[in-house]
Amino acid sequence: MALEPINTESSALGVPIDIIEPLCAVFRKALKAEGLKYTPERARILDTIIEFDGLFEADQLLDALKTKGYSVSKATVYRTLKLLESCSIIQQVLFDREQSHYQLAFGKKGNTLLVHVDSGLVETVELPELIALRDALCKKYGYKAQGHKLQIFVSDS
Repeated sequence: MALEPINTESSALGVPIDIIEPLCAVFRKALKAEGLKYTPERARILDTIIEFDGLFEADQLLDALKTKGYSVSKATVYRTLKLLESCSIIQQVLFDREQSHYQLAFGKKGNTLLVHVDSGLVETVELPELIALRDALCKKYGYKAQGHKLQIFVSDS
């Protein structure tokens, strides 16, 4: 189960302590604020998303749910994706006009994608230097980075 820091307190030694909250609790609170329920279908969708490594499409999510033996409608999957996106648990990644892709946003240090315009292939790369630059920029302006998204479009020529 993915966990997310919800606030920071200081210990007796003055060292910040992150209090961790499960993503399901974050989602429950967001749904409750909208007057919606945390249904078993929504729980299964969230659990399946947490198991994905990297980008996924709505149809891949639906297939994964069906493979697990869950009966969830396509409409429920799309509505739940929108709800998860609205509370920043996932984020939509757009790099072509044909298909929406999603990724888990909570708990991620950062996401840098190389999008091959010729083939449509997408690679995730880790750039510690970019994370250091991001963190320095946030610190300069008094913010704490929660993650980042950078898409670099590349071709073979």
